[in-house]
Order: sequence, then C-alpha cells, then structure tokens
Amino acid sequence: MQVGKNFILGEYVIIKKPEKLKVGDNVRIADFCRISSACEIGSDCEIAPGTYIAGGDGKYKFSMGDYSSLASGVRIWLSSNDYVNELITHSVPYVKEIQGDVTMEKYTGIGTNSVVMPNNHIPEGVSIGALSFVPPNYPFEPWTVYAGRPIKPIKKRNKENILKTLKKLDH
Repeated sequence: MQVGKNFILGEYVIIKKPEKLKVGDNVRIADFCRISSACEIGSDCEIAPGTYIAGGDGKYKFSMGDYSSLASGVRIWLSSNDYVNELITHSVPYVKEIQGDVTMEKYTGIGTNSVVMPNNHIPEGVSIGALSFVPPNYPFEPWTVYAGRPIKPIKKRNKENILKTLKKLDH
C-alpha cells in the first residue's frame, strides 16, 4: 500500500489487496468501506462510509482523480454478471462477465447509494446524483450533472465557480 500525507483510514475498513492500493495526500476512507480490487486514489479525496469498490480480482482498476468523492453507500463494480446474455452465477466456468476499469477524473463526485457498473470513464467535473444507476460504457460529457435510473444528463455544472474555489484554497 502506497499512501501520501494526511491519510485517514477508518478503523473498520477492509482492503483485500493492499498491495494494489495507491493513495495521494489528504485522503479519507471512512469506516465500513470495502475495497477488493486495484485502486488508485488521487489527492484531496473522500470515500464516505459503507462504500464498496469490487470486482475484477485485481485485473481491473478503479481510479479517482484529485478533489473527488464517493458518498455513503456507493457501489463501484469492475466486474458483474451479464443478466441478459449469460448465466447469473460465478461458480460455473466459461460464464462471461461485464468487466472493465472505472475511472473518475478530477473534480468528480458520486452521490449516496449510487451504483456504477464496469467499464466507465467519468470525465472531469462530472457529478452523479444520489440513488443513480450508471450502466456500462456510459457516454458522459465533462462538467455535467447526471442522475436517475439509468442516469441521464440534468444540467451543466458551474466550472468557473468550482475552479475559483480551488484558487482560493491555493492562497
């Protein structure tokens, strides 16, 4: 496990593959989180209680850019059953799964109890509302708010104001 300065790890966090975890500066992972895949977290990030990052058995990676967050109860899946084309089980050989990395760029956030399926690239500035479902390979646009089951674009985020706030932090 590689960790930066000011890393706060909750007492009740399970990290199944600590050798595949890389964490930047000023990061907090709250209690009751479970991380069982390769994971790279940028600086100034927060993962709230009860979040799961799972699937892919270390072959796929979850990446989180600087100044990003996962709210309580978020589920990030790097591997999942294909409920349309395959058996729904992990115990039978040759069952194909939906698999892939999940990447969050800088200034992104995912709301409480949302589910993100494998193979998603969430571009800079995207915000996903609470209780949302993100299907595999969703075609995001930067600096946009999404919400729903499945998600849809709601409105553009105020990029200028967000970046102005960051400049205030630098002084």
